[in-house]
Amino acid sequence: MLVFPNAKLNLGLYVTELRPDGFRNLESVFVPLPWTDALEVLPAAANSLSLSGIPIPGDTATNLCWRAYELLRADFDLRPVQMHLHKAVPIGAGLGGGSGDAAFALRALNELFSLRLTTAQLQQYARRLGSDCAFFVENKPVFAYEKGDVFAPIALDLTGVACQVVYPNLHISTAEAYARVGTRPPRHELRPSLAQPMATWRDTVTNDFEDALTPHYPVLGEIKAALYAAGATYASLSGSGSAVYGLFPEGELPQLTWPPDYQVWSGRL
Repeated sequence: MLVFPNAKLNLGLYVTELRPDGFRNLESVFVPLPWTDALEVLPAAANSLSLSGIPIPGDTATNLCWRAYELLRADFDLRPVQMHLHKAVPIGAGLGGGSGDAAFALRALNELFSLRLTTAQLQQYARRLGSDCAFFVENKPVFAYEKGDVFAPIALDLTGVACQVVYPNLHISTAEAYARVGTRPPRHELRPSLAQPMATWRDTVTNDFEDALTPHYPVLGEIKAALYAAGATYASLSGSGSAVYGLFPEGELPQLTWPPDYQVWSGRL
């Protein structure tokens, strides 16, 4: 079975308070981004995981795809599998690439072995792998809150909106990003702000990580300014960085020239 785990974008991201368990409560809107990895899962005589594409640090035993298999194997009598993950979505970019891989592995294993897990059950497994993994089970725009793993529907249609995502070859770990960001109530209510025309989002839809990280990494602000100068209606850091994206609903994608070591995705949502 071959699946294509996609990334996500954050429209707004507010870090609102510290939780008793040490995590932070968030508010954000998650939107699927069609920048994808490729994951193949097949029955096999013995378990194996192979990797290609962007190098993934760490032991394969800790890879989120493999952890998804181990999580289900603890509750079900799964046969051995061979997995191959081709990584194309940048790591440490705030695009949720690893989380998408984990959720798509759960979905593939559910189908491959006819486990008949419901959406809610798959989301519960996904939450055990990472805070935003559960989003990729249904993979549609949602308002995310608490740790970013509880969802509410949102009426938001960005179908056909042109988008450019720029990753400046800068890995920002989640630990570093959270060490630099504080907590505060949202300056604007996110869902009402996103219900307004996109031209207003520049002043009302913000990312707390952008404010915290840009002074340390000026390139983030430079990319955002270049996207606005090229005609973006809205531009922002995604997640905890370091990918920056621009939305161009009224026209074609810009013909911008970026440094050769940058990774850039351009297309329509």
